[in-house]
Amino acid sequence: MGSSAKKKKEKKKNFQKPKLKVGKAKPKASNFTDTSFKSKSIVVNQQTLAADGADPTEKFKLNLSLAVNAKSDNQRRDALAYITSQLSASPPCNPVGTSGVLTKLLPLMSDGSASVRAQFLKLLRALPPAEIGSHVEKILMYIRGGMTHLSNDIRSDTLNVLEWLLEVAGSEAVSCPGGWLKTLNSFSSMLGWNPSVGSAISNKGWTSASRATLGTKKGPEARTRQIQVLAKFLQTGFRPEAPVPYSRTAYWDNIYRLPGTPNPFAYLNLFGTPRDEDSEMYPDRISRQRIFDAKWRAAIFAGMNDAKKEGGMVGRAAATLDRALSCGLEV
Repeated sequence: MGSSAKKKKEKKKNFQKPKLKVGKAKPKASNFTDTSFKSKSIVVNQQTLAADGADPTEKFKLNLSLAVNAKSDNQRRDALAYITSQLSASPPCNPVGTSGVLTKLLPLMSDGSASVRAQFLKLLRALPPAEIGSHVEKILMYIRGGMTHLSNDIRSDTLNVLEWLLEVAGSEAVSCPGGWLKTLNSFSSMLGWNPSVGSAISNKGWTSASRATLGTKKGPEARTRQIQVLAKFLQTGFRPEAPVPYSRTAYWDNIYRLPGTPNPFAYLNLFGTPRDEDSEMYPDRISRQRIFDAKWRAAIFAGMNDAKKEGGMVGRAAATLDRALSCGLEV
């Protein structure tokens, strides 16, 4: 057999007819991604992978946005840690101001991650205390929301924020619109001390224990903490005002000198919406004592006496509250 015939025979042997496809093609999966394309370059719009050399202002704003919008708990925590380091630097770096930071980050007070809430408290402590007084009304709004949250851990961490606020701007916190009665209403929800029911509950055999901590393993600890912070709040509200030193020109200064505080006539509510009793301002100790005696004295004393009977850590916290009330309600 010649070489040409042998090649023809091998070619015929290797030849196969193409398979014919009959019917419809198999449907593609819903998450199918076509990867057959080829690209010469990848363009990432308005992003950079290098952090070194970035504008500090833009980096601060980027972390401010990540602290609120990031899906990962670790990302939100790390963004808060970066902002805290900038606020604690010497000199501090805060291109958006205290108002911008609080407006953006206050919702994190009720964040679901414990590490994020802990870092948020560290950030608050890094803010200048002198600039907190003008924002207490907004801060208290989020504090009251956290105090009535369904999560026991969030309620406890919110009490830490309230303690911080009482340390840096206690007078403003108890005298701002709604700062006195609305906060007491939140304590009532936490402790189950209802002023509309008063002491009649115990006469009918009903329990006056905290509804917020029932069924939780940390019930006594949480209730103790709530009573302790309530005592600090009442101590701040009943604290006597510092006497004004005598000055011969004080009369004329009061008439002609420009006020040194923002919105000095806010207590008159000349241009605001009408307030109810809970939203009113109680700017001095006497007014706070008066409204407390009329609305809250019976309920808090009844709840405090029941807490004393429990003994233990709850009873000791109730004794601290009793001392705060005895000193604060003195005329």
